[in-house]
Formats: sequence, C-alpha cells, structure tokens
Amino acid sequence: MSVVIPVYNEEGTLRKVVSRVLQLSCVQQVVIVNDGSTDRTAAIADGLAAEYRQVNVYHQARNQGKTEALKTGFQHTTGSIVIVQDADLEYDPVEIPTLIEPILQGHADVVYGSRFLVRKAARVLYFYHFLGNRSLTFFSNLLTNINLTDVETGYKVFRGEIIREMVITSEGFGFEIEVTAKLAKLKCAIYEAPISYYGRTYEEGKKIGFKDGLAALWYILKFNLFCSLEASFRRIPELAAEATAKAVAASD
Repeated sequence: MSVVIPVYNEEGTLRKVVSRVLQLSCVQQVVIVNDGSTDRTAAIADGLAAEYRQVNVYHQARNQGKTEALKTGFQHTTGSIVIVQDADLEYDPVEIPTLIEPILQGHADVVYGSRFLVRKAARVLYFYHFLGNRSLTFFSNLLTNINLTDVETGYKVFRGEIIREMVITSEGFGFEIEVTAKLAKLKCAIYEAPISYYGRTYEEGKKIGFKDGLAALWYILKFNLFCSLEASFRRIPELAAEATAKAVAASD
C-alpha cells in the first residue's frame, strides 16, 4: 500500500504523522509532497526520506494547493492500494487498516472515511463548516446519485490503478469533489467506513475557507455535468467486480 501525504507548512506534525504511518505493517511506501512550504517542512521531509527507505519526497517549487500536490504524489505511487493521509493529525493513521479492509476483501474499489456515518471521537468545532460540508455532500449526491455522508473527508482510499489513471484538473481543495464525480461516472464500488476526527482551529493551522466552498459548488456542476467518463480517465481501469469475475472464470 502507498500513502500519499500532501504537506504545506506542517513542521510541527509531519514527523509524528509519518512515524505513525510507518508503524502499520500494511504500508510499503510513503510519498510526501512538499507543496512549497516556507517553514522547516522541506528539511524535515528530506530527513525522513534519509532515515526510512519507504519514504519518498517530492518538492513543488511553489505552493500550488492540495490538488496539485496529490497529483504529483499519485504519479509516484506503486501500491495496489493508495490512500491520502493529511499531515496535520486531524486524521489518525491507526484507522487505516479498517479503511482498506473492504478493498482487501474484494468488495470495494474505493473507501471514504466518514466523520458522520457513525459518530466516533470528533472534536466539536465550527458549525458553519459542518453545515457547509453537509450542503456540499447533498449537492454532490444529487448529481452523482451516490449516497455519501461525507464527500469532503480527507481519508480516501483507492485501488491504485483507479487513481493513477484518473485525469485530475481542479485546483486548490477541488480534489474531493472532482474525484467523487469521476468515480461515480466509472460506477465503481464505493464504501464508507466511520473514522475519528481531531479537527484544528484556524489558529492551529486549518487552511480551508469560504472561497474553497464556493469553488466546490462550481466543481460539482463542472465535473458532473460537463465532463465525460472518457475525459475522466487516461484509460478506463478495471473494477473489483470485473477482476473477481475474471478470477472465478479462470478457476472454473
């Protein structure tokens, strides 16, 4: 499994996140993408790569946003499963084994970690963020016809082939909406699993804001109504159900 960690000015948490990820036996590769950080993040990332053979680091020349960092990270993954891990400790890597289980069992192509599916430990923060997330999830579901509870979750797990073949064109925090629309077009098996959430305040380094929410509304329309399946992937990837059917046929 490959873990992609996009990071911007997270000198206080990066080493701790990577340490927790590397404690998991299922992790073979960690891809850190430093998105033009201006603090000590770059040096810490390089130090982790020198210390651990599983860690690869890539540096963006300037800050381009989470989506660009993820695009860079996905291009360098090799795992049959790929998961996004934020570097700010809002999501705990200890829950990764539970998230990947539906894929390992052959049931799912993609798993979203939901902060609302079953309430686990969750820091109580901004009501307007909660309301915005629920609204974006509702409008996304309306156009994708997928009954998600948390489209903006930072924990998304993919069969590697699917995310590496996806054409990603959004900017900033648009990844969450774009990937959901394109997965819906692919008609892949998407599961949700409950996760804990240790949110941060803006004073503690939270970065997403009101403008990102407005951009997400546009992306919901753009990628659901004006983007075809053929334009969404370089090559249409095989789905879990198709792979299982082929395996059964081969064994008969």
